[in-house]
Amino acid sequence: MLEACELSKNYGATRALDALNLKVEPGEIFCLLGANGAGKTTTIHLFLNFISPSSGIARINGVDVARKTDQSRCLIAYLPEQVALYPRLSGIENLDYFSRLSSHRYNKKQLCAFLVAAGLSEVAAERPVASYSKGMRQKVGIAIALAKEARVLLLDEPTSGLDPAASYEFSGLLLKLAQSGVAILMATHDLFRVKETGTRAGIMKSGKMVDLLNTAELSTADLERIYLEHMQADLPAVAGL
Repeated sequence: MLEACELSKNYGATRALDALNLKVEPGEIFCLLGANGAGKTTTIHLFLNFISPSSGIARINGVDVARKTDQSRCLIAYLPEQVALYPRLSGIENLDYFSRLSSHRYNKKQLCAFLVAAGLSEVAAERPVASYSKGMRQKVGIAIALAKEARVLLLDEPTSGLDPAASYEFSGLLLKLAQSGVAILMATHDLFRVKETGTRAGIMKSGKMVDLLNTAELSTADLERIYLEHMQADLPAVAGL
């Protein structure tokens, strides 16, 4: 469903992404791990065609994103770290607006059903989004993906700033989406959620994919150890330590 073929991005002399090869299948939750600046967000932005590749190809369901952006975006839902919604509108009104943008029209009962399926109560759905927590805004984002019938979900640090209960609930929503056949690509620093939710994890460093892991074969401690080994590999030794 998602495929990167030798995908690269340069900013002047800086190589932000270096010949990435990646495939994410329907029903898979693929997690991108790495320090800030490793290339995780760049990868997601290339799939969204927010930026153009310097070389290589990003495909969604076989469609070249750079050449047929509108066609590829019909299949995508995107949740950034801070979900952008209209604060004066209610959850239902936001969902109605974003559904219409993707040429989907629903009545109020149907819109409410999407929000409830995403974990938002009917009472909360009627309130202005300005009163929502981050977790509630993310539920609206999931509802938008459901209403849009998205086959691909791109996430950038979705659990950042969530308390443990909200993070656990959000992970449950992702698993339900994956079970329905949605392909999920998630950039995150949350190693615990990667182990609990992810199908595979790719560790990125300096724009390169330096390791590819099957999360079912690792404990959380193993995942943390491997990640830290990659992050510390190029650090200079400190005298006396």
